[in-house]
Amino acid sequence: MPGVNAFDNNVDRYEQWFTDHPLAYVSELRAVRELLPANSSGIEIGLGTGRFAAPLGIAKGVEPSRSMAELARKKSIEVVPGVAEHLPFADGEFAFVLMITTVCFLDDRDLAFQEVHRVLKPRGSFVIGFVDRDSPLGREYQMKKEKSAFYRHATFYSAGEMASHLQKAGFGSFEYRQTLFTPLDVMTEVDPVKEGYGQGSFVVVRGVKM
Repeated sequence: MPGVNAFDNNVDRYEQWFTDHPLAYVSELRAVRELLPANSSGIEIGLGTGRFAAPLGIAKGVEPSRSMAELARKKSIEVVPGVAEHLPFADGEFAFVLMITTVCFLDDRDLAFQEVHRVLKPRGSFVIGFVDRDSPLGREYQMKKEKSAFYRHATFYSAGEMASHLQKAGFGSFEYRQTLFTPLDVMTEVDPVKEGYGQGSFVVVRGVKM
């Protein structure tokens, strides 16, 4: 993962985003929660500092950045060092796998999706949260990516492209949620969560292992 050093060296800047954008953060959490299977054993891949895993009740995650993992462990999350392309787990071990924005930093997206498919139980769920490339925020991030410590190495996807790659890896029965309809710098309240995609900048898709 070419951007892992950026996360290791900029943990404070990563955490500051959540402090500066609390309404966007809560909006994203709510969108993810709507598609996350309840009362199931799951894992987050690329869990960062545990900003999503902790409030969502996910007790285990994979994270390659030592600095990020250290903060996640302080939230009582079991952190396994590793990357999405080579998951250190048995076949069919989890009921769901969660990725939040991690997909844009993967070295090999197809291999990572195949690994997720492998470690999921039959009919298990793969839940991905990402910034839609075709949204206002996605276009802004792309324009500024060369100046960003985090997104310089990122690859952004449209919702349609994401579904195509998931299908290729053996997932189907897709459901979508979207939020962040308001520009981040003018948000005055938590944005709603709606079904589908194409309007909100943050999209969550859940695919089922077929």
